[in-house]
Amino acid sequence: MTEKQTPSVENSQHIEQFLDALWLEQGLSENTLAAYRNDLNKFAIYIAKTPLFEVDEGIILEYLAYRRENGFTARSTARAQSALKRFYLYFIGLKKLSSSPLAHIEQPKLGQSLPKTLTEQEVEALLDAPNLEEPIELRDKAMLELLYATGLRVSELVGLRMEQINLRQAVVFVKGKGNKERLVPMGEVALEYIEVFIKLARPQLIKHATDFVFPSKRGIGMTRQTFWHRIKHYAIVANIQSELSPHTLRHAFATHLINHGADLRVVQMMLGHSDLSTTQIYTHVAKERLKSIHQTHHPRA
Repeated sequence: MTEKQTPSVENSQHIEQFLDALWLEQGLSENTLAAYRNDLNKFAIYIAKTPLFEVDEGIILEYLAYRRENGFTARSTARAQSALKRFYLYFIGLKKLSSSPLAHIEQPKLGQSLPKTLTEQEVEALLDAPNLEEPIELRDKAMLELLYATGLRVSELVGLRMEQINLRQAVVFVKGKGNKERLVPMGEVALEYIEVFIKLARPQLIKHATDFVFPSKRGIGMTRQTFWHRIKHYAIVANIQSELSPHTLRHAFATHLINHGADLRVVQMMLGHSDLSTTQIYTHVAKERLKSIHQTHHPRA
């Protein structure tokens, strides 16, 4: 199996039909659909010219073994298995199949991985890293403050339009995954820097008419990748050694709120989680942090 290989035409058509249905019926994001496409295409390449509708349990088990032997993580394999299960259930619903080849294959149980986050001191250092004399860095400062104050996803942040920010009420109107809408308070500090940015720096960055709150150097909307590179730059400036991810400040937002006694359901609403269990992971992060502090500082730990 090489990078240049592609699924057969027939299998590609079935995969795209399934993805179109997910988009139409559930409004899944482009990133989620891309993950499904990637997992399904890898399997379709593995089975070569075998039609997806003729796959049996044995082929599935061989594929799962192939992934283990070739260094795929247990988590990525579990996700691929889940994608295949959903794919076959969709076509069973259309009565194009009578049964799923995964019907008797159990989904692996994975340990809960805790999201990487930052201490409050590290967040302060990161937020203080931009040089406010530079328009681009004043923009970045406003973005970092807003990200930490609201827990927005990076994709939500870079896609913000002027109409989504209410400076008088200090709230952000967000349209998140699955077009779910939520209102999130931004707090006084983030509000202050956004007002300064919009008044002083934003006009210097805009080269064409745009309603993006945070335009790029070219005066248009910024990509998630660009902002991620900016975060990594400021982490170096702030001498932060902790492992970062694009969602690090989102995780820090949630963890620090819970550390300071915020209600879990309020945090759930601000993050835009549809299921409370998704938010509950941050209580585990908070507990792990408390354990770490206890072990480090208690004389009898």
